[in-house]
Amino acid sequence: MGRQVVELFYDVVSPYCWLGFEVLCRYRHVWNIDLHFRPVFLAGLFRDIGTKPPALLPKRGEYMTKDIKRMAKYYQVPLRTSEDAFQRIIRLSSLGAMRFITAAGMTQPQYLEPLSREFWISFWSQYEDISETEKILAVAKQAGLSSELAQKLLEMTSTPAVKNQLKETTDEAIKYGAFGMPAFVVRVNGEPQLFFGSDRIELLGSIIGEKWLGPVPSVPSPRM
Repeated sequence: MGRQVVELFYDVVSPYCWLGFEVLCRYRHVWNIDLHFRPVFLAGLFRDIGTKPPALLPKRGEYMTKDIKRMAKYYQVPLRTSEDAFQRIIRLSSLGAMRFITAAGMTQPQYLEPLSREFWISFWSQYEDISETEKILAVAKQAGLSSELAQKLLEMTSTPAVKNQLKETTDEAIKYGAFGMPAFVVRVNGEPQLFFGSDRIELLGSIIGEKWLGPVPSVPSPRM
């Protein structure tokens, strides 16, 4: 039996995406799966489907601040949050970062995992502004990219090819029925099945015949 492809649609602005990302990276070495990283622009997705970020709903935002702390501890991911965490999401755009990650995926896909992780660490562990060009380049360096490659990818972010690729991936997530992130897609009997949320990985595993062994089934991911 071939390996099951799991597509992970994500934006580094989302803390829940980071949780789902790390857990699936761990399970990639436990389950018989091929994990495909699919960077999207979450703000664009919300705009296109005509909805607001859940954190903008006062009571839900208040709950999510507490929920993320609990989830970060349970999933063993060094995610920090504060009372103004969701205001930062609204104030600081992830568009430049997601275009940079998209450019990497188009030309240097081996860097997708470490690059995405370093953006999350920068934004959610160190509370840095990943919309700044200098910070994007610093994150790239931390992920192991040479300064020459990072500069090349930065230049690519303004090209129609990269802009269109990010939009097409976001549109594809919407086509599958995504309304938020993270979103996971697997095919069962040839039909795509969408799962929403970092707390649905156990169910995803059940659908593809794999056993859930908790959030840390083996050694934690790098830099954890």
